[in-house]
Amino acid sequence: MTARTAQAKSALFVGDCGWDTTLFIDHIPEPDEKLFTSGMMEAAGGVAANAAVACARAGVPAQAWLCLGDDAAGQAVRAQLSENRIAVVATCVPGPTCRCVIILEPGGEKRLLLSPGVSMYPAAELVRTASLDGVGWMHTAVYDLRTGREAVARCRERGIPWSLDLEPATFADGIEVLHASLRGASVVFCNMRAAAKLGPDPAATLATFGVEAVVLTCGAAGAIWQRGTERVVAVPDAAIISAAVVDTTGAGDCLAAWFIAETLRGADPATALRSAVNAATLSCSAAGAQPAFPTREVLDAVHGARRSTVGRVA
Repeated sequence: MTARTAQAKSALFVGDCGWDTTLFIDHIPEPDEKLFTSGMMEAAGGVAANAAVACARAGVPAQAWLCLGDDAAGQAVRAQLSENRIAVVATCVPGPTCRCVIILEPGGEKRLLLSPGVSMYPAAELVRTASLDGVGWMHTAVYDLRTGREAVARCRERGIPWSLDLEPATFADGIEVLHASLRGASVVFCNMRAAAKLGPDPAATLATFGVEAVVLTCGAAGAIWQRGTERVVAVPDAAIISAAVVDTTGAGDCLAAWFIAETLRGADPATALRSAVNAATLSCSAAGAQPAFPTREVLDAVHGARRSTVGRVA
């Protein structure tokens, strides 16, 4: 696949969206303590919505299949995604859009309180009928097992590669519940919490379910791509990690989206992972998830692709 051919393809993000309220505090309050925040911000959020915005910032067309509540938050989410040039295909249903309260301590440590509402996954009818024309990759977090399987099945039938964000909440009853969606996945993105639920060798465990490759995200330590005996390790460029960590919200979504975008542009896994790690790290140096995601121009200006440290172990 050439970069020019890949550039014509869009990335599709299927899953959740919501409205984030971030509160900045200097410590966790004690029981019955009233704590004044030092700041507040609001923006659209959610795994699928965040990744779509990060992908568009990376220079690859992005679309999102979503469900929105019929409230002001749903309208605000749609408006913000449209401002970021995301092609939104969504149903609007009665009920509240997902709301997330993010409590942010100094140093970027966060605690999330999620009220799911009605917007954790698009409606089955939308997933069955929405057009896949021009889609070169599909990414999802399977918050609805049955509808998620249908999204994956459509990609499988069309020969469209797909990836999963392995959110721990999506396999609370064991990884076996995701077998149908994992089988044949090009990449599964697995954070440290998800990895801990999979046992001592999460990549090997996922391989038994038919996953082609795994990206293990390791926070400030970077990420690891693994396919069989191939292994690529990427750590952030020194120029980026020297910046103070302000907010880690959405960093994993940013990393996944940049890896997908670079892959669609024709990059090999090492190059894609290098850019993804640097973009995710840079996103932590500003407040918010989507508002902090870098553009390709910003990332290139900060680090330059050649200055990242990448190691390959055969």
